[in-house]
Amino acid sequence: MSSKNHILSKIRALNLSPNSLPEIPKFEFEGNLVERFSAAISGNKGEIISQDQLLQEIEQGVYPKVYSNLPEFSSVSNQPLPEDSHELQSLDLAILKGQFGVAENGAIWFEDQDLQLRAMPFITQHLAVVLSSENMVATMHEAYERIGNRHSGFGLFIAGPSKTADIEQSLVIGAHGARSLKVILSSS
Repeated sequence: MSSKNHILSKIRALNLSPNSLPEIPKFEFEGNLVERFSAAISGNKGEIISQDQLLQEIEQGVYPKVYSNLPEFSSVSNQPLPEDSHELQSLDLAILKGQFGVAENGAIWFEDQDLQLRAMPFITQHLAVVLSSENMVATMHEAYERIGNRHSGFGLFIAGPSKTADIEQSLVIGAHGARSLKVILSSS
């Protein structure tokens, strides 16, 4: 008998009665979801800006290479969607649409169709996200209820620019992903 089978047979021999999963309490949330989300984004080193502010930055040349599949940014999107994500390595700004935001921590949910290429939010130098202020949930518990058991193939939460504090306990922003996150809250 192999070690693995020996260990599994010992576990099976225990005859433990199954325990039910604990009841997850309903966490009460007080306050305005958009205000709380905005504060969380700021706390995550992100920024809430208007569409006009982002367009002005693009027109001033802050971001020379821009990709977006959103109609409202078609006039400034000057990079086609490549076949190979490696071709995105010199992308300055990606403008994507998020599905919903989480007020407690500033996380934004994305799935494959939102990203175009899965590497997009990680390989671009800067990331801008258009998010409807009406698509907010209070907590991560509500976020996972909203996601449910959908089989999108890929999904992720993004809650700010890439950060690490592993190197000599010094915070480094943009270490292994976008160096900045700008969120445009729309009313629809």
